[in-house]
Amino acid sequence: MKEKLVCIGNGMAGIRTLEELLQLAPDKYDITVFGAEPYGNYNRILLSPVLAGEKTVNDIMLNEEQWYQDNNITLYKGHSIASIDRRKRQVQSDKGIIVNYDRLLLATGSNPFIIPLPGHTLPGVVGFRDIQDVYTMLKAAKQGQQAVVIGGGLLGLEAANGLLKQGMEVTVVHLLDSLMEQQLDQAAAALLKSSLEKRGLSFLMQAETSEILGENHVTGVRFKDGLKIPADL
Repeated sequence: MKEKLVCIGNGMAGIRTLEELLQLAPDKYDITVFGAEPYGNYNRILLSPVLAGEKTVNDIMLNEEQWYQDNNITLYKGHSIASIDRRKRQVQSDKGIIVNYDRLLLATGSNPFIIPLPGHTLPGVVGFRDIQDVYTMLKAAKQGQQAVVIGGGLLGLEAANGLLKQGMEVTVVHLLDSLMEQQLDQAAAALLKSSLEKRGLSFLMQAETSEILGENHVTGVRFKDGLKIPADL
């Protein structure tokens, strides 16, 4: 009898682990995968080129549904795990699917931190983590003009560059006086900022956000010093 292996998480880490297990012991496990997103496994690192229009979602797929079928893996797309019963060795999804396991692999990844400011739950306020986030931003780029990106780290700058390429006017807001302070010294950060400004990005440095404005949708951002700037996204 094969051992029952359940993998919670259909992302790069979990599926790479399964690929290695299939190489080492192809007949050892009866595998079930649960993924919260309605897709196969894709390269999350390449979401920035998708946002910028340089790649499509199909271009960044690592394991399409046929791969799961070819390897006799049961895939539940669009299922989050609601509970794990360690005594019964069972998992249950938010859609009522119950699966027994002998081995349980947790590879759920992370979620973006959305600053819990007033207005942070408004439509038009989005993180940059998955395909749906990219679709939300692309839709906003067709409808609006002003984008504000809070965070001048690597991912924030990639999001800002993508939105700029989609035709939006983009302002990057950063709490510190230097971009990408985890990777760059101040001289290099100044060169980067100058280069990005020449491309068309705007920056508000040492700016502390106090409120996201809007009633039914984001309309702007207010800062601790009283400054307000418009935002459709």
